[in-house]
Amino acid sequence: MRDDYLKEANKVIPDACLLINVVSRRVKQLRRGNRPLVESLEKLSPEDIALREVIEGKISYEFVDE
Repeated sequence: MRDDYLKEANKVIPDACLLINVVSRRVKQLRRGNRPLVESLEKLSPEDIALREVIEGKISYEFVDE
């Protein structure tokens, strides 16, 4: 996982626990075969792809009241 991506994603989602949950759910989707929402010229790990998606605003989240 690239440190610079992590720092940038943390600016978008400041809560570290929430960021971890969002990224880990997206990584699971990517590993199951879902296509990335961002394009890259370099080979990135699923974790880095998910972080880039957060940075570029391609992933959203919401809190659900139960």
